[in-house]
Amino acid sequence: MATNLDLKFPAIDDLRKRAKRRMPRFAFEYLDSATGQELGVKYNRDALDAIRFMPGILSGELSYDLSHEFMGRKYDYPFGIAPVGMSGVIWPGAETILASGAQRNNIPYCLSSVAAADPEDLAPHIGDNGWFQLYPPADPAIRKDMLARVQAAGFSKLILTVDVPAESRRERQRRALISMPPKMTPSIAWSILTHPHWALAMARAGSPRMKFPESYVDPSSTDPFVHAGRIIRGYPDWQYLADLRAEWQGDLIIKGVLNPEDAVKLLDSGADAIWISNHTGRQFEAAPASIDQLPKIRDAVGDAVPLIVDSGVSGGLDLMRCLALGADFVFLGKAFHYAVAAFTDTGVDHLVNLLQADLIANMSQTGAQTYAELPEKLYKV
Repeated sequence: MATNLDLKFPAIDDLRKRAKRRMPRFAFEYLDSATGQELGVKYNRDALDAIRFMPGILSGELSYDLSHEFMGRKYDYPFGIAPVGMSGVIWPGAETILASGAQRNNIPYCLSSVAAADPEDLAPHIGDNGWFQLYPPADPAIRKDMLARVQAAGFSKLILTVDVPAESRRERQRRALISMPPKMTPSIAWSILTHPHWALAMARAGSPRMKFPESYVDPSSTDPFVHAGRIIRGYPDWQYLADLRAEWQGDLIIKGVLNPEDAVKLLDSGADAIWISNHTGRQFEAAPASIDQLPKIRDAVGDAVPLIVDSGVSGGLDLMRCLALGADFVFLGKAFHYAVAAFTDTGVDHLVNLLQADLIANMSQTGAQTYAELPEKLYKV
């Protein structure tokens, strides 16, 4: 299947176009949009495009082992599936599809706190590939119970997201009349009816809810979804991080870091790894590009600290760029959701094959056979 798909859908943009045709407008806008004038998206793309490599010649026959060890675990590739809130709106049942695909391909899948699935729902599907992204609940008792459930469900790494101090405007979403959960209006109803694949899948899956935080809402609440949002709307500070570090015994990763000084302080406060991200321009469009901050943070923390990066990655060449500039691991969020919306269960496998082929094709052009060789292949003006 993947080989046949590669002839018609050989790039992530092809998956995006097919996903757009198969999804109701409000669902596509929720996935695809950023905030403001979406300059953050442009900054990410421009910064990635500015990174070039010197082609290599007479390198002989090259062979590739794309597997990668990260924080004590060997994965088949140096990339994983980033957390996206309410994936079940983007495509019904997306969380299960993504978790199963991650296990099949031996890559990590990071479940969001605001997913349409509980951690327990995914326990049969994640194997030991599950990571969990935490939006910080303000109530310490709820936080402690959440952590216990996440760990019992088999999620090995905890990611605290720190770059959402308030909700962003995301004007494209507003124009598409998006609400969570989606409220039925004539335009929403028409969009659903004219996208039968999504509609039938939603009929089977049921209306998407933020199941995990909703499980802590008083059953008598008139609007459990709204109250669930308030539960995970904590305002973490450095003491919050210290408390979380004391409660979570596994690997703790801090996501949404762009300042090298913050990265150093986070490590001093007990973080095991740093996730460099500008939330793909969805929160704040004036932030620097993630890839621009990656080498600065690498210089600040040294070579031994695990660094993850995301934001705007759209192919194997971008993976190369991230690895060459100091990333140990790279995550893609939108791309995997385009893939699921485009081809449901086969979408994850196709995207993994696409990224693998693109990574090998571009590495071979430089003569690099291992990830460790990539930094020396960078083109320096």
